Amino acid sequence: MNNLPETEAGAGKSLAGAQTLVRGLDVMMAVAANARSLPQLSEVLGLTRSTTHRLATTLVEQRFLNFTPRVGYSLGPKLLELGHLASRQMNLPRIAHDHLLALSLDTGDTVHLGILDGERALYLDKVQGSRRIEISSRIGERQPLRSTGIGKALLLDATEDEMAAVYMRESREWPGYRVDFETWMDRMRDYAAQGYAYDLEENEDRIRCVAAPIRDAGNKIIGSISVSSAAQYMDDARMTALTEQVLATVHAISHEFGWSENNLKS
Repeated sequence: MNNLPETEAGAGKSLAGAQTLVRGLDVMMAVAANARSLPQLSEVLGLTRSTTHRLATTLVEQRFLNFTPRVGYSLGPKLLELGHLASRQMNLPRIAHDHLLALSLDTGDTVHLGILDGERALYLDKVQGSRRIEISSRIGERQPLRSTGIGKALLLDATEDEMAAVYMRESREWPGYRVDFETWMDRMRDYAAQGYAYDLEENEDRIRCVAAPIRDAGNKIIGSISVSSAAQYMDDARMTALTEQVLATVHAISHEFGWSENNLKS
């Protein structure tokens, strides 16, 4: 029977989970350093063979490692996938920044760059506009998908079921969203058809945004940008006018990742 208080028991589980995670990472690092067999891994890590085998087997199941009989362990395809994604994400802010700066100078508004990070929009860059407006976003911040222009633009290729799942999940996490489900879905259908999205004071009071996705050579969404300003500078007519500038900017960034206008016809 566990006599620990609930908070201490939870902390114990967290520590145990963290220790398992660190050991799993140690296994991958040992394999990367050319420890291929179970005895070698066990010796390098200072763990029993049964513990080492359990960790390595889990990593093989999750494709972080490969195992070949009579050869041993090697790094798996999941690491290649993550490496490719990490490289692309690291390059995206560098490649996009000058485009964001030009757009901000041209419009006077704040421009953001974001990517999909799990179930959130992660802000990778922000160029502050020249207007005396404070927008609370920060680089490195993770924001909801359904209420932000950046987030909606990242969802434009999602199926309707996937979009609905986002709305329902965020309803539990952030109750009180002012746009009902049917209205939101209708807007998302229109946004997906048009290739851009709006934030109509949904994420931050009196702040509106125009957003659009960045695509790669395979027409896959790899990020999005938004132009944000106070509602007094963002009436419907100006948002319509800004849409063309935002689309021109994301197309220019997308070109640098191999995207082509031919994708618009497919």
